[in-house]
Amino acid sequence: MLAAVVGGAACARSAHAQGGQAASSAPTRAIPTIDPPDPNPKVPAFKLPPKACDTHTHIFGPASRYPFAANRPYNAPEAPLESFRAVHEKIGVERCVIVNATVHGTDNRVVTDAIAQSGGAYKGIANLSDDMSDQDLMALDKGGIRGCRFAFLKRLGGVGDMNKFSRIVHRVAEIGWHVDVYFEAGTIGEFAGLLRALPAPYVIDHMGTVQAAKGLDDPAFKALLDLQTSDEKCWVKITGLERASAGGKPFDDSVPFAKRLIDNAPDRVLWGTDWPHPNVKMMPNDGEIVDLIPLARSCNSTQASRR
Repeated sequence: MLAAVVGGAACARSAHAQGGQAASSAPTRAIPTIDPPDPNPKVPAFKLPPKACDTHTHIFGPASRYPFAANRPYNAPEAPLESFRAVHEKIGVERCVIVNATVHGTDNRVVTDAIAQSGGAYKGIANLSDDMSDQDLMALDKGGIRGCRFAFLKRLGGVGDMNKFSRIVHRVAEIGWHVDVYFEAGTIGEFAGLLRALPAPYVIDHMGTVQAAKGLDDPAFKALLDLQTSDEKCWVKITGLERASAGGKPFDDSVPFAKRLIDNAPDRVLWGTDWPHPNVKMMPNDGEIVDLIPLARSCNSTQASRR
């Protein structure tokens, strides 16, 4: 399966080099449209600490300025910087890491422009193509990009090229970036050897795409825990609890998985909202997402790591 699902947003977009060929004309194939985020985020009961950072969030559009890629896997309702800021203000987030989504291909301007307007509060994760020059990478680095993403999901890009993956990873390692990875549910064990061999730190999205219905003894979840403890390059994002949930709102059946990951390596976990929650089955409210934090928080974590 590994060879069949490699690629996605970060390495299979060579036809869409940064800033150039993301087409605004209507594509000829049918593209599904995802739901918009909840427009009324609640003020969470749990108060985030000062300088709280949302480490996984996206901005979509506006398409008039940041056109969606012609080969995008889905259409997204616009979720522009102004809405992004309003949600963060409501829930108490002051800093963030913006992950460029597949809808924008390898045009990373939607991220770097937001970083430029943040006064130092934002950093970003880019989508890359193998044909980007060293100058392109250094320009992204100067613009606040600190990593690149590979989505190993068929629905987000299909088959990729492992040679391109390897070249990109080694190039970004040389400039001090990390690698952000997103896997199909149940496949972490298949990729463990690949991840351990990476020359750079890596961050696994959405708790490894765990499935709460399979329980804490699920072999894929155990493989993630083993990777987390055995490889100090491994970081895990405590995001996507709504994606993992089998029971729906308030998604608390996902909390034991988050807690286990936090207890397992409290200094190498990251929290994020995943706003505006692309491709979820049930749209969460971001205030409610924040209120899951105290349920999952490790009793072993230090005050510094909680911040």
